Amino acid sequence: MPAAGQTTIDFNEAFFDEILNSAGVRAMTRGAAEKALAEAKRNAPVDTGAYRDGLGVQAVQHAHRTTYMVVGNDAKTMLVESQTGNLRKALRAAKS
Repeated sequence: MPAAGQTTIDFNEAFFDEILNSAGVRAMTRGAAEKALAEAKRNAPVDTGAYRDGLGVQAVQHAHRTTYMVVGNDAKTMLVESQTGNLRKALRAAKS
C-alpha cells in the first residue's frame, strides 16, 4: 500500500467538460432550478406581486459547467428574503 502523498490521480478534464456541458445534464440542472422557482413563486408573499413576478432562473457559466440559480429582480427581493426566507425554503423543498 502506498504511503500518504505517493498516489496521484490525473482526471481527464475534457471528458468531464463534455459530460457536465451535455444537454442532458443542463436539462437536469435547469429542471431542478425550475422546480425551486415554482415553489418560491407558490409561497411568495404577495403585496403588489412585484416580488413574485421578479423571480426567475438565470444561467451561470463556470469554467467547466453551466449552473442555474433562482434570482429575484425586484428592488424588494433582499428585504423580502431577509424577512421570510422564501428562496431558502423553496430550495430546501425542491430537494425533496
